[in-house]
Amino acid sequence: MVRIIKGPSIVEAAGTKPKKIEEFFGNINSVSGEVSIARMTSPGGWVEPGQTPEFDEYTVVLQGTLHVETGEGSYDVAAGEGILVSKGEWVRYSTPAPGGAHYIAVCIPAFSPDTVHRDN
Repeated sequence: MVRIIKGPSIVEAAGTKPKKIEEFFGNINSVSGEVSIARMTSPGGWVEPGQTPEFDEYTVVLQGTLHVETGEGSYDVAAGEGILVSKGEWVRYSTPAPGGAHYIAVCIPAFSPDTVHRDN
């Protein structure tokens, strides 16, 4: 079966500043729990709460730098680079640089508010 996705759904984001999440595939836009694929636009100074998700998250940075904190260390992922954070790993994403970042996030299985387990 072939499905054309005419455009993304906007998903509400957590964090200190407005971040734009455009979901192309996932629980909301394509009603699919197997995978979510979203384009993210994060402003400079954005920080989200830490989380321990039940999904693997593959991220490819298209522009700017994404700061990723995990239990193993902190990483600055620049444009043209990617990072994989495995399910069950504590992680916090942010874009502290003034230009923010644009990136693609792929979650397997799909992102869900019920499985992200954000810090309180």
